[in-house]
Amino acid sequence: MSFTTLIDVATLASHLDDPNWLIVDVRHQLADTAYGARVYGEGHIPGAVFLHCDRDLSGSMTGCNGRHPLPAPEKLATLFGQIGLGPATQVVVYDDAQGMIAGRLWWLLRWLGHDQVALLDGGLAAWQAANRPLSTALPPVRPAAAFVADERDSRVDADYVQAFLQTSRLHLVDARSPDRFRGENETMDPVGGHIPGAVNRFFRDNLQADGRFKPAAALRAEWLAVLAGAAPDQVVHQCGSGVSACHNILAMEIAGLTGSRLYAGSWSEWCADPARPVVR
Repeated sequence: MSFTTLIDVATLASHLDDPNWLIVDVRHQLADTAYGARVYGEGHIPGAVFLHCDRDLSGSMTGCNGRHPLPAPEKLATLFGQIGLGPATQVVVYDDAQGMIAGRLWWLLRWLGHDQVALLDGGLAAWQAANRPLSTALPPVRPAAAFVADERDSRVDADYVQAFLQTSRLHLVDARSPDRFRGENETMDPVGGHIPGAVNRFFRDNLQADGRFKPAAALRAEWLAVLAGAAPDQVVHQCGSGVSACHNILAMEIAGLTGSRLYAGSWSEWCADPARPVVR
């Protein structure tokens, strides 16, 4: 059996010694980029490897391609192979940020054709709440694997968004907090506001009070309201830099609403060009 959206603590705990499973810790803080490696060293789920959101899960910034541009598929494929991620590997990703960072790796793997990846529901907090152990030991080095990228049509660029802005071809969903969507309290990007025609679905609205995802039926009802009649394959997700938007893609997948895509450059790329329209 493979897991492609969520996995619970008990199931993960029963597979800690399974050589076909790979656990990846992607804890990260935007304001403290050394945070993830530091807390990983202080304690992580036994056997987990660490990947850095900026260094490993993002490409190089140019000043006009957003704060977390996508890495080249070839670079990602090499990295995945180096950590022993092969075509039959079940990957489990987790963070301590309500899935915001882990969703990025979940999406990246699916973008490159690897469906056997699941997010630990509730993240590290759920693991610790169940009194599961942490480890400070580095995991054994896994044999390198052959990871072949099979890139899917699951993303769009700024030209696509601009070409279909406010048309029936595009239903744009912004995952940022409501205040940032409105252009208030913007601290991450030099311009506040949102892309014209976008609707707001804060990624945290996918979660229950305990940090776990809402049941599939509840997510489906809420997301059908967000879609307002649009088909899932018309939906493009964005956020500030293409990270938390992946959380919304995962939520739609859990809800059975498949086929939506990511605008990876998101607001940080969009607002870098003063010729692009914005709403405040």
